[in-house]
Amino acid sequence: MKLKRIIIAGGGTGGHIFPAIAVAKALQRIEPAIEILFIGAKGKMEMEKVPQAGFKIEGLDITGFNRSSMWKNWSLPFKLIRSFVQVKNIFKDFKPDAVFGVGGYSSFPVLKYAQRKGIPSFLHESNSIAGKSNIILGKNADLVMVANDELKRYFPQEKIFISGNPIRHEIAHSTVLKEEAIDFFGLKKDKLTVLVVGGSLGAKSINSAISMGIDKIVNANLQLIWQTGKSSVNTIDESLWNKKEIFISEFINKMNYAYLAADIVISRAGAIAIAELCAMKKASVLVPFPFASEDHQTANAMELVNNHAAMMVADKDVSEKLVDTVIQLVQDRLTCDRISTAAGSMFIQDADMLIANKIIEKLELRND
Repeated sequence: MKLKRIIIAGGGTGGHIFPAIAVAKALQRIEPAIEILFIGAKGKMEMEKVPQAGFKIEGLDITGFNRSSMWKNWSLPFKLIRSFVQVKNIFKDFKPDAVFGVGGYSSFPVLKYAQRKGIPSFLHESNSIAGKSNIILGKNADLVMVANDELKRYFPQEKIFISGNPIRHEIAHSTVLKEEAIDFFGLKKDKLTVLVVGGSLGAKSINSAISMGIDKIVNANLQLIWQTGKSSVNTIDESLWNKKEIFISEFINKMNYAYLAADIVISRAGAIAIAELCAMKKASVLVPFPFASEDHQTANAMELVNNHAAMMVADKDVSEKLVDTVIQLVQDRLTCDRISTAAGSMFIQDADMLIANKIIEKLELRND
């Protein structure tokens, strides 16, 4: 069987969107004639990022479960029902041969509907603790791709394939030189560089700590590449935008340049951010988002910390400890090098192609 049409569902954050795009491009490299349609949630960043990558996307009228304010969830059942109707109409028009889910609440109605209709379904779990939706969907999925061995306890053993986490092709296979990357950001080649990236949506606590500690950073003869995220860009003091030691942007499109320019990275502990750090062999200080479901970012970070492949600062300690920890680490080149080597050893190469090939292989076996 040749895979002709596939729906890829999920989104909400870059940690779901960019791996999905990576797998889509891998599928196209294997089967150039394949038609791919994305399904996401209206108003979320996938509605912008997916078309930018050259793919079509349909949006659902759906929102996630609000953990901070329970009363705001009163409309959730109605939105879920409406999303199933929308999914039904999309399937009727597109007629997919298979569905691939990458997580995010928009993936649930898509994969659930596919499973009800007997359409082959595949999913990927990127975090060290599986999400509840993926656990439910995994019972009837044809195959569950997971980041590592730790996830075996959540899914039927016969359905698991350890794929690692797919990352952007331009990061996994970057040919840019460090000097070229530093020039891109207008920084100096004779200074150590810290990259601050709090996820695609930003991280208020990290941005606040960096703002308060900027004099310490500059006085330590360090320079900064700072992705603030959309939610925090307007909170950064105006005077910092003109400092020659700092490059500030709401969102960095050329993240391969940012990683290559950096000697150390401050980051949230989303699964894909960690995979990118490992791929680029970067020493990092991780600050897990404390309100992630099941506290999965702490679990993600601890996997690296336990393998001496990163350092971690808890979000509650970020204002007191983050800047000092970073300065101490970046100036200890021996420890930085050890962490970089350990991080690189944890990366599974070409996860996007592993996943794409496994989907096609599974469909061929199913149809023999």
